[in-house]
Amino acid sequence: MKTKVLYDDNMHFEHQQWKGELDFWKDELKSFNNRLSELVTRWEDKQVLAQLEHYQNQFILHGGVIEDLEETIEKHDIYIAGRSKTATDALDTQLAKQHIEFRNHIETQRHIYAELKKEFFRFLEKYM
Repeated sequence: MKTKVLYDDNMHFEHQQWKGELDFWKDELKSFNNRLSELVTRWEDKQVLAQLEHYQNQFILHGGVIEDLEETIEKHDIYIAGRSKTATDALDTQLAKQHIEFRNHIETQRHIYAELKKEFFRFLEKYM
């Protein structure tokens, strides 16, 4: 089995990419919430309003997930920066393992978020 090596600089670079992606998601959620506000004023049907509430809850939950992801990235970056200041060249296998697990978690969240967006866009097509 081939061993993968993750250097601190590469992990930090990937963290920066993820932060940008999370910032984009936050902006999208703001836009989606604005759409919900528009729809609330247009519809009185209880079924439609229940769906609006469902999406509002999903967006709130996903916003919380984004905050958790940002916090984890920040903790990893602080740890990496500390290692950099002490000029530690040794590979931290535990950190690398955590990074790979977190990468998998980010990929899962990408999928969940993409599905939510698709579902919401279908809803908008129907009720906008």
